[in-house]
Amino acid sequence: MSVTDPAATDAVVTDARAVEDRPLRVAVILGSVREGRLGQAVTDWFLTTAAALDPGLDLDVVDLAELDLPLVLPGWGGTPSPEAAAALADVSPRLAAADAFVVVTPEYNHSFPAVLKNLIDWHLREWQAKPVGFVSYGGLGGGLRAVEQLRLVFAELHAVTVRDSVSLHGPWSGLGEDGVPRDAEVCAGAAKGMLGQLTWWARALRTARAERPYAG
Repeated sequence: MSVTDPAATDAVVTDARAVEDRPLRVAVILGSVREGRLGQAVTDWFLTTAAALDPGLDLDVVDLAELDLPLVLPGWGGTPSPEAAAALADVSPRLAAADAFVVVTPEYNHSFPAVLKNLIDWHLREWQAKPVGFVSYGGLGGGLRAVEQLRLVFAELHAVTVRDSVSLHGPWSGLGEDGVPRDAEVCAGAAKGMLGQLTWWARALRTARAERPYAG
């Protein structure tokens, strides 16, 4: 028979409440580096929309065009090159500090950009037991095929992808040439649904990780 220490129980409850009360930190990953990309305009639209929907979010933009991560990964047990270490010193702590992620991605040849996969592969624990939402854009499919492949990748990394996503189809329908949605009301509604799921999972998983660290 075990006896629970009331003081210890109170401390756990207090810590859990402190975690719950912190603003949610969401890393918004801009996953395109192509010249003339629409990703910046799409990201700016999403940031404005997200801030209006939930002013309490702490949004941190990770622009892969500003990150020079090498393509060559070290072998198992190896250490990154000095160039890779310098790049990781900037981005890895930001991913680790995030409670959730939103990936803004185009669709290239029925998939997502190589630079985005490179960022993902350079990290492991930073993704674990955290939720991921998606904003995709491009063509008649709106980037949805890229999102479906990203779901498989993040599942392997023990992340939780939320069901609803934001897909901007254009230029024939929803996405203007400037990267801003033509039907702002419909797209804002999609963002609201995705963010609602993302923030629910972010709070639930953040509390769970505080009470019992994930051992995936």
